[in-house]
Amino acid sequence: MGFFEITLIVAAFLCSLVAGFLFAFAVVIMPGINKLDDRAFIRAFQVMDGIIQKNQPLFILVWAGSVVVLIVSSALGIGQLDNIGNGLIIISALIYIIGVQLPTGIINIPLNKMLQSVDVDAMDAAGHKAARESFEPRWNRWNNIRTVLACLVSVLLILLVFRI
Repeated sequence: MGFFEITLIVAAFLCSLVAGFLFAFAVVIMPGINKLDDRAFIRAFQVMDGIIQKNQPLFILVWAGSVVVLIVSSALGIGQLDNIGNGLIIISALIYIIGVQLPTGIINIPLNKMLQSVDVDAMDAAGHKAARESFEPRWNRWNNIRTVLACLVSVLLILLVFRI
C-alpha cells in the first residue's frame, strides 16, 4: 500500500468523522436543545461551542486534518487513478471544501460567534427570543446542508477506497 492509498483511507476516515459530528448535531443535539427555553438554549449552545472555540485539540485535528489530508490525497490521486477515480476524488474534494467547509467558515462560525457574544444574564426574555430566532433557523438549515454533503463525500471516498 502506497502513500496515496494511505492518505485516501485517512481522508475517508476523517471526513466521515466530520460527517458524523455534523449528523449528531442535526439529529440529536439541536433537536434536543430545541426543547429548552430561549435562555437555556443559548447557554447550552454557548457551552458546547465554547469547547470547540477553545481549540479542543482532537476536534481541531479531525476538522482541519480532514481538509489537509483530502487535498493531499486528491493531489496524489491525480495521475494514479483512472478517469472515474479522478472524477470521484476531485468531486469529493470540491463538495467538501465548497459545501461543507466554506459554509462553516462564512455562515455557521459567524453565527456561533454572534451567539457567543450574547450575555444571557443581561437580557430579558424578549432579548433571548430575538437572539435565538436570529441564530437557530439559519444555523440548522446550513448544518443540515453540510451534513448531507459531508455524508455524500464520505460515501464517495469510501467507494473510491474500494476501487483502488
